[in-house]
Amino acid sequence: MKPAITVAGLGKKYALGQLRSAGDGLRHVVEAAMRDPISWLRRNQGEPTIDRKRKEFWALRDVSFTVAPGEALGIVGRNGAGKSTLLKILSRITEPTLGEIRYRGRLASLLEVGTGFHAELTGRENIYLNAAILGMKRADIRRRFDEIVAFSEVEEFLDTPVKRYSSGMYVRLAFAVAAHLEPDILIVDEVLAVGDAAFQKKCLGRMGDVIQEGRTVLFVSHNMAAISALCTRAMLIHRGRLELCDRPQVVIDEYLRTVRNDADVPLRDRTDRQGNGRVHFTNVEMLNSAGEPIKTVGSGQDVTLQIDYDLGGAKALADAVVQIKFAGNVGQPLFACRSSAARSQQLVLSPGGRLICRIPRLPLMAGLYTYTIWCTVGGILEDHVRDAGKLSVEEGDFFGTGRLPPNDTGDFLVAHTWETA
Repeated sequence: MKPAITVAGLGKKYALGQLRSAGDGLRHVVEAAMRDPISWLRRNQGEPTIDRKRKEFWALRDVSFTVAPGEALGIVGRNGAGKSTLLKILSRITEPTLGEIRYRGRLASLLEVGTGFHAELTGRENIYLNAAILGMKRADIRRRFDEIVAFSEVEEFLDTPVKRYSSGMYVRLAFAVAAHLEPDILIVDEVLAVGDAAFQKKCLGRMGDVIQEGRTVLFVSHNMAAISALCTRAMLIHRGRLELCDRPQVVIDEYLRTVRNDADVPLRDRTDRQGNGRVHFTNVEMLNSAGEPIKTVGSGQDVTLQIDYDLGGAKALADAVVQIKFAGNVGQPLFACRSSAARSQQLVLSPGGRLICRIPRLPLMAGLYTYTIWCTVGGILEDHVRDAGKLSVEEGDFFGTGRLPPNDTGDFLVAHTWETA
């Protein structure tokens, strides 16, 4: 059987520090004029300027693989590893610098919010447009139309331009279109994380149906439990290269090993972070109830996470929200501590400040966990470090009975009582 997708020697190079175009915004124009007035004047007189700091960056290098018809391939890797670049090339959104790709069948993709739909068209019009792009006949579109609308849950706004949709509405409709128009190949990025938990579950169920129907699926996710449940094979992308392609559990084990290694890197030195950068996390430390630094905490003990940050010269930043999200041994999300949920007022961050998050009676069973931290200011992401640190939990007498909880309890320990009546 011939492969549904063949990728050979794929490479993508970007030039960092490229020349600014005439379409740059006012802010960029002012910055350029202040930084180098002479070059700016020359450029505006028709003389091109050269950015001497221009560098080349290979987002992908020498990537080769095949995907069989009906195969579900999971793609995992750290932030910045090149996963999204690979999917954009496979989806024909951007061209590769090197290599070639061959497809057999119709391709549909759901990547970042904003791709695939025409903002000025209504939801109804975009359904027909995407179906036409896939080469479907109007009769086939009408046959699936009601199913798409029902799945997306946006029937009330179907005749509204999608530019007025919220990100959640947009993703619901975009996934419904991509998953129900019977493409031979479906490519899905982490974009499903935008939706709520119930919709994510529904999407994963639909992807399972697509796979059972014998269609080819490429799926990028940080949710290792989903990769393990859905995919027949997985591959690990690291620093733009294909490091490993094997059974899902083999790839997941190797990925989690790299995650835990990265969690040992001092927070100040982590470069695989996202956000505008006005807030920069520099250190995180775990303390016991006495305020002493610890490496391991027992189940049921009080624990404090102390996070240092830098504001990069800003005097203060109001309307801040900070979250610590814990993940289990296969990267599955467990619970999150969010400042906006535990406080009636938003945080105000001061220069050289420190964030303190206290968790009474840690409800986790013994094991090794990781946590991700992020900060928004005014709803805008400023710093996001996935797997910023590790949390080692040892067995403890959580219930105060003098006995340790059974190993088959699960991930969490919940305080409760029993009595007879």
